[in-house]
Amino acid sequence: MPPRHFTTPIPLALYLHYPWCLQRCPYCDFNSYVGKIDDTGYCDQLIRDLDLNLPRIWGRRLRSIFIGGGTPSLLSPAALTVLLQQIRSRLNPLPTTEVTLEANPGTAEQGRFHGYRQAGVNRLSLGIQSFDDHQLQNLGRIHDRKQAFAAITMAQQAGFGAINLDLMFALPQQGVTAALDDLRQAIDFGVEHISWYQLTIEGDTPFAHKPPPHLPQDEQIWEIATAGSELLQQHGYHQYEVSAFAREGFECRHNRNYWQFGDYLGLGAGAHSKITHFETGVIAREWRQRHPRHYLEATTIEAFRQGSEELSREETIADFFLNALRLNEGVGRAIFEERTALRWEELTPLLTEAKTLGLLEPIEDSAIPTRLGRDHLDDLLQIFITSSG
Repeated sequence: MPPRHFTTPIPLALYLHYPWCLQRCPYCDFNSYVGKIDDTGYCDQLIRDLDLNLPRIWGRRLRSIFIGGGTPSLLSPAALTVLLQQIRSRLNPLPTTEVTLEANPGTAEQGRFHGYRQAGVNRLSLGIQSFDDHQLQNLGRIHDRKQAFAAITMAQQAGFGAINLDLMFALPQQGVTAALDDLRQAIDFGVEHISWYQLTIEGDTPFAHKPPPHLPQDEQIWEIATAGSELLQQHGYHQYEVSAFAREGFECRHNRNYWQFGDYLGLGAGAHSKITHFETGVIAREWRQRHPRHYLEATTIEAFRQGSEELSREETIADFFLNALRLNEGVGRAIFEERTALRWEELTPLLTEAKTLGLLEPIEDSAIPTRLGRDHLDDLLQIFITSSG
């Protein structure tokens, strides 16, 4: 493939992975480990990793910082303060840069939340999952309903003006009424963002080896999803992505950058990156050492990195649409050509097929999922994924 020529800077985000939890949930397939180590040592290693990668991103301004896990709210506010100070001194993010921290209600403390806010975190994402104590036990969560309520209240009192709640549906024996009850309780708090997603059984998890009984079937799942989406929109939360609902102005900038094929540097055990190299025209993905012990032992850029790959033309198209078509607004010619350095006309056979099947709106120079396309997103994505194989 001839070299690609990028003419417009690609937005850049920073992801920091904290891999430890107090207890591993049976549905979770994230890179997480039970336990906790010295915060200072791990944060120092994140900065060593960043320093080695600075030449690749030098001069680019950060769109967002996201601290995920694991349970990043196990990090002490003091350690997080130093970590963010070190990042700012190297990357000079804008004052408006979105800084998100994931937090578990079971580790919530008023003092910690105030400390995170003072450190520069301006968006908090709380892993509520459900307000039903029985369901929380089914999901192996370490918090209960009262702790969930307390965590949301503490976050609001700490001054967070952008709060996301993660909620699951299609839980064991859950019907429409119970699922909507979870949503109504979240709505009553007036939070700015709600991530509402279906419980899925991922490979190599305890639920994969022993699935919970009495999970809702496809028809009931569709009924729950439809009713929940309507309820959220009635209360001012617009759906901008498959599982994301936000009040006006509170969409997650970090996740939107993923969905629009922006660049991101991932630091921490198992973190993934996607970086556009302007000088060579290469788009590369890479991933860090997965086990924390191996990550903590690394001293060179090669030792930190467990693997990498350069995306071919076909893989670039597949990756781009695997992300972009999750957005209700879809994507147009300009952003595709800017982020891939490919020509829109190369997509003609794929777009024509999707539009003929009624999965995309029949609008020129755009790929906007129809309602049918959103309801059958896997079928729509398969058109673009198959082209890479």
